[in-house]
Amino acid sequence: MATGWSSRMTHAKLLAAEVLSVTVYPTSPPSFSIPRRSPSSISRAEILGIVVSLESKPKFVKFLLDDGTGCVPCILWLHPLLPPSDNDPTPELLRLQARTVRLGEELRVRGRITLYRAQLQITVADVFVEKDPNMETFHRLDCLRLAKRSYHLHKDAFTST
Repeated sequence: MATGWSSRMTHAKLLAAEVLSVTVYPTSPPSFSIPRRSPSSISRAEILGIVVSLESKPKFVKFLLDDGTGCVPCILWLHPLLPPSDNDPTPELLRLQARTVRLGEELRVRGRITLYRAQLQITVADVFVEKDPNMETFHRLDCLRLAKRSYHLHKDAFTST
């Protein structure tokens, strides 16, 4: 097992409550860290939950993902805002992913944590439909395991305050 965790290019598995509680640092672009964890910035997250709100527009799909700990706003842009790189999904793939976002669907979302009008959101890079109902439990357990072992969680993080 690696001794450190690099948050630059890795999607951290997080619960919605963790995403919504990040500390925002006023840099350009903003940087984020999670309370009760070692001082390390985080930029990408992976969350899993049920789509409870959906708004489709010609340029984007905006939705709320609820995992039982909170609701995280997510936005999937259908047209790249910047010139595409080799790693960026094609417009066809983006439209295909947008069709998988439906009310009541259980989704795994990976993307960048961003701010829009002082509200945290995930700018979506990948969307996966979860067919296995056990994945929500596995995701929660993974989040706890990774928080303890890999994300250098402080030992008081699981005690109630």
